[in-house]
Amino acid sequence: MTEDKPLSRAERNRLQLRADILQAAFIEFSDRGYHQTAIADIAQRLGIGHGTFYRYFDNKRDILEHVINDTAMQLIALLAAENAPNAVQTLAEYREQCQRIAQRFSEFAYANPKMLRLVLLEATSIDADMTQRVFALINTGGQLTAEYLANGVKHGFLRSDLDTTNTGHAIVGIIMAGMFRLLADPDNTSVLTSYGEACVRLITEGMAKT
Repeated sequence: MTEDKPLSRAERNRLQLRADILQAAFIEFSDRGYHQTAIADIAQRLGIGHGTFYRYFDNKRDILEHVINDTAMQLIALLAAENAPNAVQTLAEYREQCQRIAQRFSEFAYANPKMLRLVLLEATSIDADMTQRVFALINTGGQLTAEYLANGVKHGFLRSDLDTTNTGHAIVGIIMAGMFRLLADPDNTSVLTSYGEACVRLITEGMAKT
C-alpha cells in the first residue's frame, strides 16, 4: 500500500484560496442576494483580480453549485452512524434517534440561516436547471426519510400499512416548514425547539404500531 504524498505548499495555498473564494462568494450572496452580486464584489472582498477568480470557478453559478453540494454533504453527515436509517430496532430507539436528528438539524439551521435562505429561497429563482437541482435535493431527502420508515416497518415498531414513500416526502415537507419558520424569524432562538418536539411526536406516536 502506498502512502499519500503530502501536499506541496503551492497546492495547499491553491486549495486555501479556492476555499476563501467560496466563503467570500457565500458572504456576498447572503448580504447582497445572488442576482445583485457580481464577480467584482467577490474579487474585491478577497483583494484578488478577476483572472484569479476564473482560474478556480467558471462563474458565480458554478460557486452556487458548490454551496448546494456542501450543504447536502453536511446534512447527510448528520445522518451517519447511530442516526443511520437502519441503526435502530425498537420504537424507543427510534424516538431517541428522531430526537437526536431534530436537535442536530436545529443546530445546523441556527448556525447557517443564510445558507438555508440561499438554497431554499434564492436558488430556485436563478434558472430552470438550478430549480431542478434544488428539487432533486429535496426529493433525495424524501427518499432517505422513507428508508427510516421502512426500517420501522421491517422491525415491527411502525404500522405495517404505512406508505413509507409518500410519508417520507411528507416528513421532509414538515421539516422544510420548520426551516421557513426560522427564516421568517431568525432571531428567535427557540422557534425550532417546540416545533422539533411536535415533529418527533408526530413521526413516532402517529405512526407507531398499535
